[in-house]
Amino acid sequence: MSFASSSGVTPQLVSDYSTTNKSKLVIGNLSIKIENPSGEEALTEFILFQNRVYEYRSARWAAAAAVQLPVLSGDGPFAADRIIRPFTARIDGRLVARAAAIIDRRYQRHWNEALGHIVMFEAMPGTGESVTAMLDQASEWLKGQGAIAARAGYGLLEFPFVIDDYESLPPDIARQNPSYYHALLKNAGFETEQGWVDYKIAVTPELIARYENALAACRASGFEIVALKDLPASRRLRDFESTWNNAFARHWGATPFTTEELAYLFEFFAMTGALETSVLAYRDGQPVGALMVTPPNSAGAILKAGRKLNDREKLNFLGIGVLEKARGQGVNLGMAAYSYLNLIKKGSKYLSYTLVLDENWPSRRTAEKLGAKVCANYITYRRNF
Repeated sequence: MSFASSSGVTPQLVSDYSTTNKSKLVIGNLSIKIENPSGEEALTEFILFQNRVYEYRSARWAAAAAVQLPVLSGDGPFAADRIIRPFTARIDGRLVARAAAIIDRRYQRHWNEALGHIVMFEAMPGTGESVTAMLDQASEWLKGQGAIAARAGYGLLEFPFVIDDYESLPPDIARQNPSYYHALLKNAGFETEQGWVDYKIAVTPELIARYENALAACRASGFEIVALKDLPASRRLRDFESTWNNAFARHWGATPFTTEELAYLFEFFAMTGALETSVLAYRDGQPVGALMVTPPNSAGAILKAGRKLNDREKLNFLGIGVLEKARGQGVNLGMAAYSYLNLIKKGSKYLSYTLVLDENWPSRRTAEKLGAKVCANYITYRRNF
């Protein structure tokens, strides 16, 4: 049995172990073991590998084990209707790379596309052959599940890869990948599929006045902006799910949330203050817009001795959607203004509009009207089989 490597080298499978979850490949002088970890201990090692990759950074986010372990174990709402297969690469017993291959049945039904996803990709520097061998096997598994291609850098709880600002601490949900990831992925047969821009705002008195005017204008037009904390739990869940999913129904790469997924997220929102900064917009009692904003989580950042976060690194996350019938009427500006004013009152000196598709000019113009400037660029990759 062998796998055709996209790097031009054919790694040869030289022995099978007692379990089908391991294989050993020889590429040149390297003896690489590709594994499919399972069980809490092995999956925890898989997750915490992120901390080792990023320990070189002066400021970083810790691996989100509490969120990722249930997903990889096949438990909880984010694992439902998804087949998840973790892969790791080891050299001399040392973990050097990891990724999880996913068949997301909900994505495939929604887009009518037999696409697979590669998520949670992380790797140490200088591990090109190991990464290629691992991603070749992950691709073979996805092909065996009927996938025609794999997307990396946008999928289940996954954001794109940064391509320029490798030093600043991004919002805690965004990637902080090293620069060498791009060579690793392209050597493994991936190509650029989609570009993104990230936006940041420096708060000024003029912008505060602009936000106050935008919120007042939105209300004067007959829209009501309501924080999620001010809605009964059942109503905020029902209205947010329907509004968000309809607003993002044709957004590139998006998969609709389930009720159970949003209920899970809202539990975290309640603990972080995000129910105060996330809102729904109503007109005549019907929801027409949804805004998801999580406050800065600066206290959760891991800093090296002497490293202090700049105010421009203390950022929120933002996601915004408006139903088509209410677009062009200032609802987007009103919702964002409501949340931004809340964050400013709590001390934010900088605000994030977060990531936008390169070609999504309606959203990019909204960012510009809110005073945002492009601060970083990101990309999503694809490997066609």
